[in-house]
Amino acid sequence: MPRYVSFLRAINVGGHVVKMHELTSCFHELGFANVETFIASGNVIFEAKSANASSLERHIEERLHTLLGYKVAAFIRTDAEVTAIARQRPFADSDLNSAPTLVVGFLKEPLPETSRKLLLGLTSGIDLFNTHGREIFWLCQKMQHESKFSNAVFEKKLSVQATFRGFPTIVKLARKFPVSMHPPE
Repeated sequence: MPRYVSFLRAINVGGHVVKMHELTSCFHELGFANVETFIASGNVIFEAKSANASSLERHIEERLHTLLGYKVAAFIRTDAEVTAIARQRPFADSDLNSAPTLVVGFLKEPLPETSRKLLLGLTSGIDLFNTHGREIFWLCQKMQHESKFSNAVFEKKLSVQATFRGFPTIVKLARKFPVSMHPPE
């Protein structure tokens, strides 16, 4: 069975507190196997018979809406996709080495070119952006709280939903998968 990671938006932020055992139970109820949560921020690893990620996202979103009483967007990636993301070098090494914060934003679809240009237009003295497929990479040259960029700013400017995770979380997730898939140190 294919293994996936679901990156959930609006879990344990903004006053929405969800126990990880509730998420695990929800995913089991959906018929998924080998379910485990990773860090209490809405990352769920699971196996499913279906290879249709869009269908899985819809089922998860519908079930979570019923269970929690509010909408939760799910952004699914295979274990191989998570490992590929962890291997990405979306900025020059000198920028990566000097910045304290690298964040990955997950989208349902790649940004259209007009939206990509809007995102790149948000570049500031401390914020750099790049995209690759269904991911956005945000490099913050200072501490994240010093930036004017946020998920809310992104969604308002580009009219698209996303969820963001720190790059170290993605690397740790990728290391949970088979040794041949591990990202470089």
